[in-house]
Amino acid sequence: MTSNRSAHPALIALGAVGAAGAAAAIWGIGIERYLFTVREAAASALAPDSAPLKVLHISDAHMAPWQHRKQDWLASLAQLQPDLIVNTGDNLGHREGLEGVRRAFEPFAGIPGVFVHGSNDVSEPSPRNPLRYFSGPSKRHRKAPELDTAAMDSFFTHELGWTDLNNTAARLQVAGNTVDFFGVDDAHRNWDRLEDLPAAIDALGPRPDGASVIGVTHAPYQRVLNEFVDLGADAIFGGHTHGGQVCLPGFGALVANCDIPLKQAKGLSTWTHDHRTAPLNVSAGCGHSIYAPVRFACRPEATLLTLTAR
Repeated sequence: MTSNRSAHPALIALGAVGAAGAAAAIWGIGIERYLFTVREAAASALAPDSAPLKVLHISDAHMAPWQHRKQDWLASLAQLQPDLIVNTGDNLGHREGLEGVRRAFEPFAGIPGVFVHGSNDVSEPSPRNPLRYFSGPSKRHRKAPELDTAAMDSFFTHELGWTDLNNTAARLQVAGNTVDFFGVDDAHRNWDRLEDLPAAIDALGPRPDGASVIGVTHAPYQRVLNEFVDLGADAIFGGHTHGGQVCLPGFGALVANCDIPLKQAKGLSTWTHDHRTAPLNVSAGCGHSIYAPVRFACRPEATLLTLTAR
């Protein structure tokens, strides 16, 4: 009788842990991943006397054709009337993902925009053990069927009027500002060619007085952020981390899948290198792999970041 009575507290505790785990799974899988939100922030980053620049930062949609709620929400963001779209990649999440991307982004046609690729814009996602992310940035990449990246790029450049920044630079007029941009392809797959950027920047010609500089990357690896600061970026945009995707309330991201400090895996912070600094916005993204349909303590997001003159 004594042993049976003493087992009761353990069974109760085990049941409580199981119930909490089930509740967390129900929340993360069935509710939070649909709680799309716009995170608003501001940073002093532009050249003196520049007009404010309202930037809509979108990242990591990982779009599948059936994800209509996400598509409708993204399309609704055109009502924010941003001056500029910065898209930091991983738009596709399925071989027919472009169908959903079109539906989501068509309302942005005519708004200036720039974009870079993530690896999921190039190849299909595949199942993987999520516990492997706790051992550090993933290094083994399975061979997967290629996606129609060219069709996505054509939609972005020809139909929306956005500018491709993969390992190159561009100069645009945005809301009365001259802005120089440079960007890299996915650093997580070592597709970034940082060594190409100085020549691409020089090819733009002398920088006009009052021009601002924005760096764009999918994966915010430290080598990329450091080089962007060295190249004179006034502001930097990144994605890839999903903000940790499954976070610990009160603590934040447990993993980032790159070497950025966890405290900077989501949101607006400052990146410092060799006594130079730049505002860094890392988006938690608005999607997830179809093989990991969960978010916990990390809502899917886009960022409305207002850049102002220093």
